Amino acid sequence: QVQLVESGGGLVQAGDSLRLSCAASGGTFSTYVMGWFRQAPGKEREFLATIDRIGSSTYYAGFVKGRFTISRENAKSTLYLQMNSLKAEDTAVYYCATARAARLVSSLSDYYDWGQGTQVTVSS
Repeated sequence: QVQLVESGGGLVQAGDSLRLSCAASGGTFSTYVMGWFRQAPGKEREFLATIDRIGSSTYYAGFVKGRFTISRENAKSTLYLQMNSLKAEDTAVYYCATARAARLVSSLSDYYDWGQGTQVTVSS
């Protein structure tokens, strides 16, 4: 089982940027398709972005495309999410996860290992 630890969240102003990190251990990071999700209070967990094993292909939810960028550094077993032009509605707990898939997937059920999440709060 892969252990995932997110970091980089915090309290920011609308329009600011944040970069989240997800450090992986206990597995071979480069063999996993990875994804970012978020969950706001009272809402279901939603897909944000996914990246293939070598970082050459990505896929985004429509509402974050152009503002968020997913990337990975396999040598450091770390996944990133660069978030720009943050809005109050981006306030949520952000999670990274591993997928047991050979292709990019966006369904919650395709992801198996999850981190504990990092809180992002955007004030307007």
